[in-house]
Amino acid sequence: MIPTQTAIAAIAAQLQAAGIADPRREARLILAAAEKISAAGLLGRDAVDESRFEPLAARRAAREPLAYILGRKEFWGLMFEVSPATLIPRPDSETLVEATLSLKPKRVLDLGTGTGCLLLAVLHEFPEAFGVGVDLSPDAAALAQRNAATLNLTPRAAFLAGSWADALETQFDLILSNPPYIPAQDLASLMPEVVDYEPNSALNGGADGLVAYREIISALPRLLRPGGTAILELGIDQAADVAALAQTGGFTCTTRADLSGIPRAAILSHRK
Repeated sequence: MIPTQTAIAAIAAQLQAAGIADPRREARLILAAAEKISAAGLLGRDAVDESRFEPLAARRAAREPLAYILGRKEFWGLMFEVSPATLIPRPDSETLVEATLSLKPKRVLDLGTGTGCLLLAVLHEFPEAFGVGVDLSPDAAALAQRNAATLNLTPRAAFLAGSWADALETQFDLILSNPPYIPAQDLASLMPEVVDYEPNSALNGGADGLVAYREIISALPRLLRPGGTAILELGIDQAADVAALAQTGGFTCTTRADLSGIPRAAILSHRK
């Protein structure tokens, strides 16, 4: 056992040496996770067991994402279980949820659902809506179902493993997707937390970063009901390319910026 403040300092030094941007904050979170208490609960803990926190600190020093170590990540004010089978929810993706708030969807589809964060956040906002999430990974689909249960949304959410919406025959009022959109040649330049740990299938958008957009937009005439809306997350500098794909597919396209002013959501509807 060592004093709690000594442990925090030691973990923070280890993380700082590894290039972690906010080492002291993360040290507290790691230590709290090791002790199975809240970060605030550390204030009442005089000493901690090194054998509990050292393995977790070593994982973070190896640049494993903190969310995977903690096993959870907050999104839209809701807590989601995460695992290496899924992309970690990011604040930028909340832009897609914001874009739904003026709508009144009854049936929602989330393509490439991962943790289910987009679909479940929208269902949380619309108590009368029902949703389906699809992911290529059976592990991701199962994890999303667990998140639905934790959030008491199981009666209104179903999750399937499959390739996009190949197995679906019904139409939806609202279609959401955060597709893989990073050009393959750019993957190596990403932070180690991303390229070394998050699933490649959730990141790799092919040679031009647009492969998934082409597949999704080509399926929209079959999946999106007349008057419905599709909202797709955008990567950097992809708004014009996705708008062109939408136009070719028979859809209008507007964009919504994230908090940094970057176009983050492409909003598609049937062209009249």
